[in-house]
Amino acid sequence: MKKQFLILVLALLPLGLMAQEQEAADAQPTKEKSSKGGTPVFTGFSGGMMLHIGYLFSSDPTKVFSNSGLGSEAYVKSLPKDGVCLGLGGTLRVHLLDHIHLGAEGFVSTMPLMRTGSNVRTGWGGVMCDYYGNWGKVRPMIGMSVGGGVMKRLYVPEEVPYVFSGDSSTVYNASYVKTPFFYMDPYVGLEINLNSHMAILIRIDYMLPFGRSKSGLADIGDDVKWSNFMTPSGPRLYVGVMFGKLKK
Repeated sequence: MKKQFLILVLALLPLGLMAQEQEAADAQPTKEKSSKGGTPVFTGFSGGMMLHIGYLFSSDPTKVFSNSGLGSEAYVKSLPKDGVCLGLGGTLRVHLLDHIHLGAEGFVSTMPLMRTGSNVRTGWGGVMCDYYGNWGKVRPMIGMSVGGGVMKRLYVPEEVPYVFSGDSSTVYNASYVKTPFFYMDPYVGLEINLNSHMAILIRIDYMLPFGRSKSGLADIGDDVKWSNFMTPSGPRLYVGVMFGKLKK
């Protein structure tokens, strides 16, 4: 996690330097953009970090943990099947025709469960594209990202039953499952320019999974549908700061 954060920060540092160089270049006399005065194809670049909070839910605890051996039916019904997730990530974008963002992004999100250390952690990344309007310093946008990721499901029971094997080692009834997935992520948002090099980005999304049935999933006793690949799932709210060459 720390290594990924450091790599992302180092990747974003050149944006500030490029923005300063571009500002100096823009201050110098230049020729007309084109004889027809049209909008250039490349109109800017930006990147930054985003924090998010979300609410994820599922129809069944066995799908949350991808484990059919959680215990008795009464105990399974008492297990959580929804909760709040928190995470962070970043994005790098180029601006085209003053209405299109095209780039790449990646995030990590953790949903803590119970008080035993159980959790569902999701990491994903892919390419993104959105269309935005220009309302002064405010840019409303609608877009989608497409990519892949992994959901890691850790289950630790509250009352840990144990047995001793022949060599006196202890075996605990916990489980850890990794679920790979591909996703489509539609989103809407607002970007508020603070100046020509900094903006606040607010975004809401809802990730939709797709892939081959039973890919990387443990046997949970039911036919695995495409919707089980990223269970639990739900909306997330992102807030971040973008740096780069932005429209004034």
